[in-house]
Amino acid sequence: MIAAGDSFREWASLNDTIMGGSSSAGCRLSDQGLVLEGEVVSEGGGFVSCRSPVYRPPLDLSSKTGLRLTLDGEGRSFKFAVACHDGVFGLTELIPGGLRWVTTVATESTDTTVVEIPFARLQPVVRAKPVSLPVRFDPACITRLQLLHSRFGDDGAPNPGYRAGAIKLLIRSIEAF
Repeated sequence: MIAAGDSFREWASLNDTIMGGSSSAGCRLSDQGLVLEGEVVSEGGGFVSCRSPVYRPPLDLSSKTGLRLTLDGEGRSFKFAVACHDGVFGLTELIPGGLRWVTTVATESTDTTVVEIPFARLQPVVRAKPVSLPVRFDPACITRLQLLHSRFGDDGAPNPGYRAGAIKLLIRSIEAF
């Protein structure tokens, strides 16, 4: 198990206000997991998120094939993002906005969603734009996890599961498989 219950305590919100937007959402613990709750505003940004603290040392999931998320997301689509410390002299960490490995996670409108994300499904992006750098995902050096509700999907195109307005996401658990 990577995150469940009290292990979500150090997770924090990161919203579009970092780039001039006006969305407001916060993360809080509940008896069921981590709740991201607030208001998403499209103009000027259009995203809210919860992210883990930086893992030091990085998570080594090299013996695993992916991650399993259990969440309640109101039928919205989210981006799941993974940051890694690369072995190429840390070059990807010098990219403004940071390189992240992402995929889209669709949720059920009324029920809990369990989704398995094979590492092979993660695509490299910088600031919601796909990149074609010669990099490969390394599950042995995961430094941060993040779940975002954004106007843009993992391919940089508009997210069809995006909705501005009030949002409430419950992340029940994240585990490796």
